[in-house]
Amino acid sequence: MAIEFVGTVPLILLLVAAVWECVLIGYAFSLAGNAADEAARAGAVGGTAVCEAAAGRHVGGAWAMSAQCTESGDIIRATVRLNLPLLHPGIDIGVPIEGQAGSPKERED
Repeated sequence: MAIEFVGTVPLILLLVAAVWECVLIGYAFSLAGNAADEAARAGAVGGTAVCEAAAGRHVGGAWAMSAQCTESGDIIRATVRLNLPLLHPGIDIGVPIEGQAGSPKERED
């Protein structure tokens, strides 16, 4: 029985690592989408420079993040890219995860 247990432990650990990786992927998509939403909203009030700074406030430093905000007409669009983590947010494999959002500019009356 001990030999069977020792033989299944690596498989169980591999399954746990695979589930953890799936959780990190889902969290990265959620994080990128939320950061893009917050950045677009901040950009609607303060412009594109404020937009990119707002994206950075909602993502931790371990996630290799890049943010880009553009203006097209009355819409501010924010794109946030994170690199896919490998078991930990500080270790990435270079596959980008992207979140996008848009918000209408606030009018000054």
